[in-house]
Amino acid sequence: MIASRSRQRGVMQADLLVAMAIIAVAMLPLSIGYLTEQRALRGHYQRAVAMELVDGEMEILVAGEWRAALEGTHPYPIKADAAKNLPPGKFTLTRSGKTLRLEWTPDQGGHGGKVVREAVAR
Repeated sequence: MIASRSRQRGVMQADLLVAMAIIAVAMLPLSIGYLTEQRALRGHYQRAVAMELVDGEMEILVAGEWRAALEGTHPYPIKADAAKNLPPGKFTLTRSGKTLRLEWTPDQGGHGGKVVREAVAR
């Protein structure tokens, strides 16, 4: 009887070990998928923030602020608090006559990508 109980305990432990292994194997793809989805959503959010900032600043520039910008390509300072939600990157304004090009470029890839807007000033 004693040998039977120890054998039952051994079988029960083996069953538990197999069940835990099956759960671990099933959870691995789910966790990888979750992390991939989280990274993609963060990239979309950062791109949306960059688009809002670039669009808003381009409206200001086209409305008349472009006259204060020098010809050529220059860094463009952004004062909006929403810029804190962006990863490290830079805003660049290029002016060629009345043609304006404002772009945001992240320092590293995988952060929503470059956002570019071009317009002709009035």
